[in-house]
Amino acid sequence: MKKTLISALTTALVVGAASTTFAAANPFSDVPADHWAYDAVTQLAADGVIEGYGDTTFQGDKSITRYEMAQMVAKAMAKTDVSAADKAMIDKLAAEFADELNNLGVRVSNLEKHADMVKWNGEARYTYSSRRIENTDNDSKDKANNDELLFRLEPTAEVNDHWSVKARLDAKTDMATDAGNDGDVKLQRAYAQGDYKNFQVQLGKFGFYTPEQGLVWDNEMSGAKVTVGSDLKASLYGGRIDLSDSKAVKNFDSATKAWKSTNGDDTASIQGITLQYANAAKSKLSGGAAYYHVNSDAFKGLYDTKVNGAKTTGDGVAYTNGANNEDTANIWSVNAAYNFDGTSKLSAAYAQNTEADTLDKSWQALYNYKGAQAANKGTWGAYAGYRYLGTFASIFGTQDAQTVGAKGWEIGADYTPFKNVVATAKYFNGEGIESGRDTETLWGRLDFKF
Repeated sequence: MKKTLISALTTALVVGAASTTFAAANPFSDVPADHWAYDAVTQLAADGVIEGYGDTTFQGDKSITRYEMAQMVAKAMAKTDVSAADKAMIDKLAAEFADELNNLGVRVSNLEKHADMVKWNGEARYTYSSRRIENTDNDSKDKANNDELLFRLEPTAEVNDHWSVKARLDAKTDMATDAGNDGDVKLQRAYAQGDYKNFQVQLGKFGFYTPEQGLVWDNEMSGAKVTVGSDLKASLYGGRIDLSDSKAVKNFDSATKAWKSTNGDDTASIQGITLQYANAAKSKLSGGAAYYHVNSDAFKGLYDTKVNGAKTTGDGVAYTNGANNEDTANIWSVNAAYNFDGTSKLSAAYAQNTEADTLDKSWQALYNYKGAQAANKGTWGAYAGYRYLGTFASIFGTQDAQTVGAKGWEIGADYTPFKNVVATAKYFNGEGIESGRDTETLWGRLDFKF
């Protein structure tokens, strides 16, 4: 690759050339003051990036070699008072001329990697839901609509060949009231991740999506997760989890038609282990088992007038019958799936909380066909299934159209109309497990990924 010095100034302009007229004496006789590159040439000469020739000429129309260009880049690299944007451009140039710079004694073999150490992914999405619940006082249905706009950023920073730091930042707005979520951006996740052969560790606050397709957990936890194995993987969890948004520690208040907390302490300690087998090349079958131990005072005091007349917090459901001192949940689960032809899959999962006296079981059976791929325009998918989500087994189970505490049929489809734009629609029809009240939900989302 050959280029003239004058054309090379296009590059030089972004690595530190003056943005205003440089009032220094003209260092080169063949670059007049009215030349378009005059300011850049004089600034670069003053900074020592370019030198010209001994006869006071610059010879900007002369072709230069990669080696000569590398010399200019090396001098630009020595500058310290450059902006972040200019520094990024210098690093990219250094990566391009790495071999020549190495010959000059400038070690830049890893610059290309370090120039992109921080990568940003994210999404902007709009979600609409309309939920109708049978009113026990008459034949009508209570209706609740929700319009939410979410903006999400997910940075990943490389630390070294094995470790990276990841985060998730969410900002939500209620489109109906134009009110934000706490008025600020919320740090949902922040953790370090180490990846080795057949071994991974996560430390911090990370995503907690369990292998039974989120039947038990689909949220975040703070602590540590260690995964070992190849086809058969074992994961160990230990840390804390916030239960404040889970119906498992709230009761339904019939007066306000809202779920309210029954105990001030919603933080739980959690330990767990999952075993999961999957190898699409060897077998169409996959599956596994899991166990989770949760401890929190939030489980105490979950009374129901049907169970204990001495105390009540509304139309909720008791965690344990006739007692308010149980602060433990022990949940085990199993799951299995069969992949027919790479495009369709049948899966099932079951979970039970052995400490709860009611709403202690969850199960689901799902059929998935294909699936929308954000990077591929025109791809689509559909699913259908039956889900039974017991409140104390699916403490933070996946819920979009269906909610925890209900059972019924759910169908859905997704489609990619444009690259990195995915539209999803879901419909649920069922009833409350304890209340028996009919419920149905129409749910939709438009997701722009970047």
